[in-house]
Amino acid sequence: MFVLNVVGLKKVYGSGDLAFTALENIDFSVQEGELAALLGPSGSGKSTLLNCISLILEPTAGRIEMGGKTVYADGRMQVPARRFRRQNIGFIFQGSYLIPFLNVLDNVCLAMELNGRKGKQARERGMELLRYLEMAHRCTSLPGKLSGGETQRVAIARALANNPRLILADEPTASLDTARGLKVMELLKTIAQERQAAVIIVTHDERMIQGFDSVNRLQDGNFQITEQSGS
Repeated sequence: MFVLNVVGLKKVYGSGDLAFTALENIDFSVQEGELAALLGPSGSGKSTLLNCISLILEPTAGRIEMGGKTVYADGRMQVPARRFRRQNIGFIFQGSYLIPFLNVLDNVCLAMELNGRKGKQARERGMELLRYLEMAHRCTSLPGKLSGGETQRVAIARALANNPRLILADEPTASLDTARGLKVMELLKTIAQERQAAVIIVTHDERMIQGFDSVNRLQDGNFQITEQSGS
């Protein structure tokens, strides 16, 4: 089943003589359990596409469907973007953006609290995720005491907190060395398979896409090649 389906997506910044087309005629889909890569040089449109998919940016034209529901079409949002994003999409960034004065467990629980899930239920769910990611022993640690790889594991736990069907990761290994980066990518592959989430990862590093289900290359706002890489 398709978690995400994008048809004819276009994004233009500015207007008139100053108009710049960042994305043009993008068709893109990701299924349950799929690990998909978005590759391309700086300025190719990767982050713009990710921000449109996540409903942070409003596209200029096209259609976006998630879980069979149309969320953007006919030049306007079809759902309350912020609430839909909180309930359905998990984010992992290049920088973890953990709150430095909250411990590991509280950082994970905060994502649930913002979505209305509080107290004992949130903390039990938080500990479940930390155990899954082998970070339960660090639940009371502050982010500043963690290694780079540990920090990303906590960020992944936070992204999974609301059980999203779609996980978006923007250069999640850029601050890690190759060995730790590959471990994070392997972890995301496992999450896609075990939790049947669709995982889309933006990266410029060809070394990090081993075992991806699909590789999509952007150049000047257009897909140049879409390839199945297998596992």
